[in-house]
Amino acid sequence: MSGILYGVGLGPGDAELMTLKAARLISGAKVVAYPALAGGSSFARSIAAALIRDDVREIMISVPMKVERGPAQAAYDAAADEITAILETGLDVVVLCEGDPFFYGSFMYIYARIKPNFQTEIVPGITAMTASAAALGLPLAARNEMLSVIPGPLSDAELRTKISAADSVAIMKVGRHLGRIRDVITDLGLLDQAHYIERATLPEQQKKPLANAPDPAPYFSMILITKEADPWL
Repeated sequence: MSGILYGVGLGPGDAELMTLKAARLISGAKVVAYPALAGGSSFARSIAAALIRDDVREIMISVPMKVERGPAQAAYDAAADEITAILETGLDVVVLCEGDPFFYGSFMYIYARIKPNFQTEIVPGITAMTASAAALGLPLAARNEMLSVIPGPLSDAELRTKISAADSVAIMKVGRHLGRIRDVITDLGLLDQAHYIERATLPEQQKKPLANAPDPAPYFSMILITKEADPWL
């Protein structure tokens, strides 16, 4: 029998925010895979480090951070081949995923390559978006309000249109785009309702009004906007 591929969400960074199921699967795993920036360490592995057994086989998925898709696709191809060979021996493989596997997660690219031939199971995790809202004390949506999740690299025109259409907004992948995004939000008259947070749930977490946010921002950063004051009242 073939092994099972598990995509396990770890949450935003605080190891105590992992689910019981995630912790059980990781602590019992014989093979663990995880993404890492090319030439760097793995944030996903650091979250789960205390649960990984000493005798576990580890697969580092080294993903180049480039605009071109080709290098990353090649990395996912290679990782899928290695994982496939292990699954064929009957061993399960647990893939560690920051946040939630299916919310802007790199795991979905491994999943797409392996799902047609093997049993898979997804263990959801707390997203950075919901963790950031909790840290800021900022409910994201109430009643019939519309929440939009927007990637920061969109063009100014697209950002303006999508922010204008929503009641609440979560802007992901801020990083080097922060200054440009802030200019759009300022032009829309929403700067006072915009909140910035970086490294949510980690000891080095920082939160402040968007007006005071650093430019560029670190990779693990986010902007949240609510257009209504206390909309849950």
